[in-house]
Amino acid sequence: MAAGTGAYDRRFDSGRVCLDLVATGAEASGASERLDCPARLAEWLVASRLVPLGTPLVAVDETWVARFRQLRSCIDRLMTAQLTGGSADKALELVNALAAGAPPGLRAVRGQGGALVRELSADPGCGELLASVARDAVDLLTDPVARAGLRRCEGDACRRLYLDTSRGRRRRWCSSEVCGNRERVARHRRRVKAVP
Repeated sequence: MAAGTGAYDRRFDSGRVCLDLVATGAEASGASERLDCPARLAEWLVASRLVPLGTPLVAVDETWVARFRQLRSCIDRLMTAQLTGGSADKALELVNALAAGAPPGLRAVRGQGGALVRELSADPGCGELLASVARDAVDLLTDPVARAGLRRCEGDACRRLYLDTSRGRRRRWCSSEVCGNRERVARHRRRVKAVP
């Protein structure tokens, strides 16, 4: 993969990069595995804004994919434990260990037209990018206000996590356009079917 310039399909935005990582799993979305190869991981790294567009991602390989999937699984277990009142101590240990690493260095440079744009100070390493995601998970878990907005989609086939930032905190679905619409259509069909 020469550069992070792919067209990753990012229909879902959970409100946090750590939850966006969890949403890439087949078990979360009911869809196929989204991090199935190095190229897809590189596309996700750009789409999630962990690296700026055009950042060379030549080092991304199968070991990166495996490590990101492992972190994804740990974050999912931690967030599920948070929602259910359980514990996931082994997952917490790994997330804490990764969060202790240094994230990629950033710098501001002049882009086209003279505006300042974000650029990494060096080619990113896997550990640095994992540290960024793990720190986001630690941030979410230790911020009482953000943590109170953590939700799991109520859609029938969906297990996505998201932050409910709606007024009144009444959001029920990860996406009103997709899961919410499915629920409304199903409700309508049940009403029509119930009418003699």
